[in-house]
Amino acid sequence: MKPLIEICLESVESVIAAEKGGADRVELCSDLFEGGLTPTIGTVKTALKKSNIKINVMIRPRGGDFCYSDEEFEVMLEDVRALKDTGINGIVFGILTPEGDVDIVRSKELIELARPLPVTFHRAFDMTRDPYKSLEDLINLGVDRVLTSGQEATVPEGADLLEELVKIAGDRIIVMPGCGITERNFPKLQEKIKAKEYHIYLPKEISSKMVYHPGHIYMGGLLRQSEFTITHTSSQRVSQVMGLL
Repeated sequence: MKPLIEICLESVESVIAAEKGGADRVELCSDLFEGGLTPTIGTVKTALKKSNIKINVMIRPRGGDFCYSDEEFEVMLEDVRALKDTGINGIVFGILTPEGDVDIVRSKELIELARPLPVTFHRAFDMTRDPYKSLEDLINLGVDRVLTSGQEATVPEGADLLEELVKIAGDRIIVMPGCGITERNFPKLQEKIKAKEYHIYLPKEISSKMVYHPGHIYMGGLLRQSEFTITHTSSQRVSQVMGLL
């Protein structure tokens, strides 16, 4: 059975490109520089209007850790309420306790609010202190899938744990490897891990249409990307991965 391929992206143009490349599903975010935040309602609605691919939407109010204040959690609840009836396929979230465990109480509340949509617990899982306990916690919560790099920086580094988690999970939850997978290393990783789904970021850089470039002004902070380079999903790279299945 061929694994399902989900493409991580942050724009309507990228959603269209992923669909053109033959992807099965996308995870729509904003600000992938921060690891992915909640996209605007306008982005979500336009992506749904311009494509037919299944769209899972990130629910993450800020960058940084996954231990949220009461106000931040309220934002997450409001985002789920706003998005669940737009026609999206599912939601993606992750909440931890200060001790590094899955936040059972808040996760349950978000899941109940999101239903009947499927839910994915994202790479907050990789920041938990015990992956085996966390996996069972997510299974008990009824989470549909968990996105993980095997508690390492990338999937190639976490491949051993990922292989083990896939076996432990069985049919109880989908363990979806993500981070650092490319068209070059995917066949080898799939042969080892044997997951049912994979989460892949396949970008290409596009030059800005701006002719005038004031080089001394930046919109971001000290860690910044060029104002005149735009990143979108590469439909060609997606096609290459899909052709490996």
